[in-house]
Amino acid sequence: MPESAVIPATVAPLAALRRLEWRVRHAVETSLGGGYRSAFRGRGMEFDQVVKYAYGDDVRDIDWNVTARLGEPYRKKYVEEREVTVLLVFEDTPSLQFGSTNTTRREALLELAGLLLLLAGINRDRIGLAHLRPEGPVFSPPVHGRGPIHHLAARLFSAEPPPLASPPQVSGFSLSALSALAPRHSIVVWLSDHSTRPVPEGWSALQRRCTLLGLRIDDPWDRAYPETERPLAALDPLSGRLVTLGRGHAERAAHARWREARDASFATWFPDPFSRQIVATDESRLEALVRFFRRRESAR
Repeated sequence: MPESAVIPATVAPLAALRRLEWRVRHAVETSLGGGYRSAFRGRGMEFDQVVKYAYGDDVRDIDWNVTARLGEPYRKKYVEEREVTVLLVFEDTPSLQFGSTNTTRREALLELAGLLLLLAGINRDRIGLAHLRPEGPVFSPPVHGRGPIHHLAARLFSAEPPPLASPPQVSGFSLSALSALAPRHSIVVWLSDHSTRPVPEGWSALQRRCTLLGLRIDDPWDRAYPETERPLAALDPLSGRLVTLGRGHAERAAHARWREARDASFATWFPDPFSRQIVATDESRLEALVRFFRRRESAR
């Protein structure tokens, strides 16, 4: 699969969504297959009935005897299957606007959100959005169907990034507000760069109520200290100042401690290793989702 194309902020939201939808539909027919449904829904053990095969269903459930008899594909349905409600939490902080390559963290995270929104639409699930911003959250209740989901995605894509002078963390929301959007047994997918911070109050209660999944976006400089022949001057977008990245042992040790603390914080929020995934800005976001779904599927 070729490297994922970046969706720049200048591309019209609807045009960007059309490009994403074509790639998602192609992936559902090839690499994704039933990965989304298996990873998010599971596969029930108790047979219920035979139903017509629909685009995006797991091909492993096809009942070949019925298919041969009726001349069109049918699949087995299990009692466990049900319409799933997915809630995307998009944490839109100023730090997302950093990028050491041609892609910022925010551009890559928006693409991840768009892929998940379109996948939910193709699989006929309900999906909502909690857009968390420094000036306050914007909550969109779960919707169903291609049109409403495209409208939801277009609103997210067209939202301006928060000013760089904004507070580094989002504020003005509580987990109880998320619980009100997500019925019991919902899938909550938290998209962020997941900086080091304590688990918020009420997190354990939300874990008992819903399935919590974390997708963290990483710039190459987040994973490895930049290798340069001489000290590197870089613009800190949050302070607006030039900072010098030295080549000494102290700078590399400080970066390693920061990385370890960030990884530990991410694991505290999402203790199950199959519930969290790190996605790099210089890799295909679609391939990263495929890996994540396959990991979750293999853990069942």
